[in-house]
Amino acid sequence: MSDVTRILNAIEQGDAKATDELLPLVYEELRLLAAQRLSHEPGGQTLQATALVHEAYLRLVEADCRNWNSRNHFFMAAAEAMRRILVENARRKRSQKGGGGRERVNLDELTLSITGPSEDLLAVSEALDKLAAEEPMVADLVKLHYFSGLTLDQVAQLRGIARRTAAKYLAYARAWLHHEVVGGERTGSRTV
Repeated sequence: MSDVTRILNAIEQGDAKATDELLPLVYEELRLLAAQRLSHEPGGQTLQATALVHEAYLRLVEADCRNWNSRNHFFMAAAEAMRRILVENARRKRSQKGGGGRERVNLDELTLSITGPSEDLLAVSEALDKLAAEEPMVADLVKLHYFSGLTLDQVAQLRGIARRTAAKYLAYARAWLHHEVVGGERTGSRTV
């Protein structure tokens, strides 16, 4: 059992001191994931990797449901927390701007990369929520690859599947999200 898994088990058992031990063990890896994810955000992003890590970590350890059964499970939860923070940030910006022109959303072969405004991030996030209801494993792979910035090899290893299987799932997700995001657009102003 790794130190991270041992500490996660202690947190689940209610050991308040264990949360203080966890952050130093996972901080650098979480910060790297956050920096990778933020590098895909449009210019003018005010959220920094350190702030994203701290906010995600606080949400994770303060959550009522902290039943992480492994290091991998913890990082899945961290990826989801980062996604939610970025979506909330995008919604806040959208409400401040009151709309605006749409730009293209670019989803290359295996990487979901949003280059447009925060409205595009929201559209992809809503589509991803729909995908999660139908195909939770595929949606998890997208979250890890896109929102956490993990490579295809890292995603495959984390989920315990072959790299080729992960590539197929991500290709399927890209096509599914394209249909969901662009299919709802009558103007065709987005390219996924």
